Amino acid sequence: MGVELLIGNEDGKKVYKPVVEEGIEWSTERKGTPGKLTFKILRDGILDISEGSAVRMTENGDPIFFGFIFKQQRGKDQMISVTAYDQLRYLKNKDTLVYENKTADQLLQMIAEDYKMSVGTVEQTNYVIESRVEENTSLFEMVQNALDLTLTNTGELFVLYDDFGKLALKHLSSMAVGTKGAYLMVDEGTGENFDYTSSIDDNTYNRIKLTYDNEKTGVREIYIAQDSGNMNKWGILQYFDTLKKGESGQDKVDALLKLYNKKTRSLKLSKVIGDNRVRAGSMIAVNLDLGDMKLASFMLVESCRHTYKEGEHWMDLTLRGGEFVG
Repeated sequence: MGVELLIGNEDGKKVYKPVVEEGIEWSTERKGTPGKLTFKILRDGILDISEGSAVRMTENGDPIFFGFIFKQQRGKDQMISVTAYDQLRYLKNKDTLVYENKTADQLLQMIAEDYKMSVGTVEQTNYVIESRVEENTSLFEMVQNALDLTLTNTGELFVLYDDFGKLALKHLSSMAVGTKGAYLMVDEGTGENFDYTSSIDDNTYNRIKLTYDNEKTGVREIYIAQDSGNMNKWGILQYFDTLKKGESGQDKVDALLKLYNKKTRSLKLSKVIGDNRVRAGSMIAVNLDLGDMKLASFMLVESCRHTYKEGEHWMDLTLRGGEFVG
């Protein structure tokens, strides 16, 4: 059966199954970017598609991508290069929004309703944002700001993605690929190459300092959390910020120290055997000898590019997790 790609016409009354050149690419990023499908199709006298036409792709019946054409490029060779994006593309719209006492999932639901977007599974994020003003900001940034506030105040990470035409928001614990005893695993035998870097130069902090100007008492409150052991090893690497009304200073410094008090390790894998279940935001098991450490743990996929070509299917992945920051 293989890969099947269908395109609707402008008014959605006809569906075409075009002749597709080998080399379809499906790319996803975990933050701030819509899923993208790029492919080339043969131009003929029958095909009647345009920007806004719906695109649906499956492989052996597995749903992979549903989105809309945003760009076409033509040349003398009678081929049309097409770029389609999933529903997240509409989160690039900008707006101004003021909201109070909402969680990130409630904000997403509100935006989806205002912009007529289809919604699937949205898990509760629980952390309530007391008040926030988003002025001339993309909808992507609004939702991501709410998710970042949830992460920095609770340590809980949530993933926003498009699930075959429906917005989905899930906790990291819901994103594992496979089931207990049958999780997808990447090792030396499933990938062609890897690129590994460790560093304390970016996003590593062993001292967290937050301040809050309390208007009621007229006193500046200071909250500090630190790791003396790592300060002795690396020197003082301080993260400083101010607190907003409603945030718990002690909870936030503790959460930030837990989040940033570690080396950052980036791991990129190329030409991994393809699996349609893997996308940015997925959790996959990785078992690799990296030289200075042996890795055997779950990793978060920061970016994923699938390539379907000549009966082959592979993935290029950027991973983070534990001490990894992509």
